[in-house]
Amino acid sequence: MRRSLVLTAVFLTSLFITPAAIAAPGHKASYQTIAGVGGAPIKGFVIEPTGWGSGPFPLLVMPSSWAINNIEYVGAAAKLAKESGYVVVSYTSRGFWDSGGEIDIAGPDTVGDVSKVIDWAVANAHADGTKVGVAGISYGAGQALLSAAADPRVKAVAALSTWTDLARSLYPNETVNKQAVEVLLTAADLTGRPGPVLKEAKAAYNAGRFHEVVPISAGRSAASKVAQINANGTAVLLGNAWNDGIFAPGQVADFYGQLTGPKRLMLSPGDHATAELFGAAGLPNDIWESTGRWFNRYVKGESNGIDAEQPVRLKPNNGGAWRSYPSWPAPAGDTVALDGKRIFAGWPTVADSGTVLLSGAMQGFFNIPTGVALPFVDRNVAAVWNGPSYPNGATIAGTPRLQVSVTPSAEKTSLFAYLYEVGPLGLGALVTHKPFTVTGAGITRNLDIPLEPTLWDVARGNRLVLVVDTVDPRYLTQSTFGSSVTFGASSLKIPRN
Repeated sequence: MRRSLVLTAVFLTSLFITPAAIAAPGHKASYQTIAGVGGAPIKGFVIEPTGWGSGPFPLLVMPSSWAINNIEYVGAAAKLAKESGYVVVSYTSRGFWDSGGEIDIAGPDTVGDVSKVIDWAVANAHADGTKVGVAGISYGAGQALLSAAADPRVKAVAALSTWTDLARSLYPNETVNKQAVEVLLTAADLTGRPGPVLKEAKAAYNAGRFHEVVPISAGRSAASKVAQINANGTAVLLGNAWNDGIFAPGQVADFYGQLTGPKRLMLSPGDHATAELFGAAGLPNDIWESTGRWFNRYVKGESNGIDAEQPVRLKPNNGGAWRSYPSWPAPAGDTVALDGKRIFAGWPTVADSGTVLLSGAMQGFFNIPTGVALPFVDRNVAAVWNGPSYPNGATIAGTPRLQVSVTPSAEKTSLFAYLYEVGPLGLGALVTHKPFTVTGAGITRNLDIPLEPTLWDVARGNRLVLVVDTVDPRYLTQSTFGSSVTFGASSLKIPRN
């Protein structure tokens, strides 16, 4: 009897004490120096899960953004370690802050550092080398995509506010994205140690020969490595903002279309890095919530249903909930005929694309668009075409295309196309835009120019208006003051949903 009572007491005690003795899921963090390519010291926070057993644990590697240090993802890392049991390494990219080496613009050493971090985590942080994901914002996102091509251990990536084609981002249609280039160059000088490639790029920009920088783009752009990514079967999540002033979304949408493995595309209002900003700090965020589910499915192997959802998720740029599509919206819709016009070049107008980082943020956070008062657009220096009016409203979904015949009188002329939604008083909101530069005095060019993609709900009774002028403060304008531009019969294709 006594033995029975003792056993019963032990059993009852175990019911109440054992759960309390088991540590609740959590995390621990340490600051580490990791040997990168060539032995360069890479400084990072290593966040390890607690209460998840002894490992090995799935691994997430997070390279920092341009000019940002390793604290960038610590909030998200702690959440992922605690809630999903990941080892997360959030580190400062080569050449910035306290990491060693020089900035090589996502060159071989920077991309190789991702693999070195994976090696270190497997050897020193109980990480599982067969379950690896890479995530990042901006510069870190580009590294994530490039590492997916270079290292087959990378099973999944989440590339947020990324570039996929560096030249297309910073030199769209042979027009320098001046504000973006200057922001990047200044930030690198203030927070890092530019390497030879970046120094030459800066010198070329300052000397007006930015076109000489273009050849470095391919090796630093995931668009040129899509075959390797597809061969590795990497699961790719892409998240960008409609108004990203540094890495515009058109190149990302095109890259998405070339991927053959598991893929997901999320585009939402905002500017560069603003849509996912709070999620990196561990705060609630739709894009980071999808990122966590993405890694749980394709790194950990959980069956959480994300692969059964429609893969294209778009949030209207002028307000509204997420909408899902099975694929990128097809370019069906309205075709607007544009009659011939002649304008003088080199003068600014009240039409422009806004200010990098600021204008898109205002759109994303407060739904305040870049506006225009159409009656004040000088028709002598800007071509203005009225598009369709929509008595019942309409949804633009996809990539508008301008098919234009243009004859400049100067050797080089920069042109800026703006598509506006305009109300009855002539006040317009910028829907999308695109720069393009034409060469050859007196030579007629027939061009097919995709504007940046968008998802935009046109209000009842409003119309679309296209404006093309020759000066925009965001870009390095090559228009000659007093020259002229003649537009022949052209057309605008507007994708409708």
